[in-house]
Amino acid sequence: MRPILTAAILSLLPFAAVAAPVPFDDQWEDQRFPFQKGNEYAREGDALTVASDGAVSLVYRRTPDLADASTASWSWEVRDGVPATDLSVKGGDDRNLALYFVFADPETAERLEGASLRSLLGEDNARILVYVRGGQSEPGTMLDSPYLGERGKTIVVEGTGTGQSDVSIDFDADLDRAFGERPSQLLGIAVSADSDDTESMIDATVSDLTVD
Repeated sequence: MRPILTAAILSLLPFAAVAAPVPFDDQWEDQRFPFQKGNEYAREGDALTVASDGAVSLVYRRTPDLADASTASWSWEVRDGVPATDLSVKGGDDRNLALYFVFADPETAERLEGASLRSLLGEDNARILVYVRGGQSEPGTMLDSPYLGERGKTIVVEGTGTGQSDVSIDFDADLDRAFGERPSQLLGIAVSADSDDTESMIDATVSDLTVD
């Protein structure tokens, strides 16, 4: 086939968005809590390994280059984890892994440029989806977050237990279900593990995080 004809045919095909891998590199910052023992995180490029021993903390990164994202996917593996807990109870909601995705309208996003994770999570206009592996609720359950109020919802992807699995999510559908609307911009992503309430241990990995 001649190059000109090939180019003409390709120009008629629908544009396919390219998914963007999100590396676990030095752009991920630690966020610890006062008077709490923090987790240990190993940033390994395509993977983030978490060790938690009666501890809780997060790592996060801002995502200005992924503001228009509508989907995400990742793999996660738990080798040692916490028992099942009630994720709706503040102070009793240990979980093996959680991924936070923070959204806001353009005006709020501009105002919060460079703000800390604490500021993002506390912003009245922010909307946060927290995808969790752990708890005692059925997969697919959406719970009110005991910490984020009306700003955040917890979505149980998988219950407690060990093993590896793959996850694919649709931000548009989940934001509509959670809040009745889709704030247009993804501001940041965080990963946490939480074992302080049950004084247990977590050994887990999140890998191949991709946002599109």
